Amino acid sequence: MAKAKSSLSSVVSNSLKGGFDLNNFKASKFLNKNSKFKDQQWIPFSKALQDALSVPGIPEGHITIVRGGSDTGKTTLVLETAIEAQKKGILPVFIITEMKWNWEHPVKMGFELVEIPDPETGEIINYEGFFMYVDRSSLDTIEGVAEFIGDLLNEQGKGNLPYDLLFIWDSVGSIPCKMSVEQGKNNPMWNAGAMATQFGNFINQRFPMSRKFGTPYTNSFLVINKTGVQPPEGPMGRPKMTNKGGNAMYWDASLVITFGNITNSGTSKIKAVKNKKNVEFAKRTKIAVDKNHINGVQTTSTVIATAHGFIPDTPNAVDKYKKLYSGEWFNDGEKGEITTIEDNSEWEEPKTFNPVLVDVEDD
Repeated sequence: MAKAKSSLSSVVSNSLKGGFDLNNFKASKFLNKNSKFKDQQWIPFSKALQDALSVPGIPEGHITIVRGGSDTGKTTLVLETAIEAQKKGILPVFIITEMKWNWEHPVKMGFELVEIPDPETGEIINYEGFFMYVDRSSLDTIEGVAEFIGDLLNEQGKGNLPYDLLFIWDSVGSIPCKMSVEQGKNNPMWNAGAMATQFGNFINQRFPMSRKFGTPYTNSFLVINKTGVQPPEGPMGRPKMTNKGGNAMYWDASLVITFGNITNSGTSKIKAVKNKKNVEFAKRTKIAVDKNHINGVQTTSTVIATAHGFIPDTPNAVDKYKKLYSGEWFNDGEKGEITTIEDNSEWEEPKTFNPVLVDVEDD
């Protein structure tokens, strides 16, 4: 007959009978107050993205990676998150090293800022508001980004920055390490080593630590990770997506969201046509949760990205969006029917691998 398992209460009771108190031993080693984490909170996604991914949003107190090809919807996700962070009183900190940034897009989506004009010319010369912004003009190395993040976390710890923080880095893999700069060549192995040293061994661990019960602030890290393609290892193999800058960030991330395909964008362009005028107003994109250490759910779906955020991948949603904004694309007084066409040329993975697409990082 199998031996019955002892209940937890009976184990504790028996240890007390034997004169040993486990709780007292834990207290003697200062191990009695350090096991609780805060309840999991989220910076919410739009409903369309929640439905596509079956994930509530960006998990607070974690590292989240958004990766995929160019122009697939990554920035739209980042901006939706920054807008929701503002609403929750979480301070967005933009670290823009890709240098494709413009403020018109986030403002169109609902990001709040104040335009600062030149007192003499009236020309807008800066933006202020509930956010921080820094770019490659002052942070041009991996070490510089790590130092910047560490400094703000230290200031927060001193009480000089009394907010939960959301760091947004666009993008990992876009800048070299200090050694690459000093030696005058962009060495992928050096860059990956710097990412592992600066982030994997130090900075990244500070985000989950902010989840511990009793810590005053919860800090999150949302990064866009540039990607490359690794060729198949054999005739029957398949190409794999690689993470520029090495895998240190991927290993430490709790949530990884991938847009598009491996060897092409995995999008289809949705266009409106009126009197031979052609306007691309949305993209259908493949989207997947490739890693989920929050609740374990991994999903693959599609969603439609627009200049105003994500909408569901349904004909009704597309028609509604088109009717709402087509006045900005066409002259409403001009006669002519607006029709919708779709370009699916980048939707499917190529059947054969094109070596020209290879862009591999040595990790």
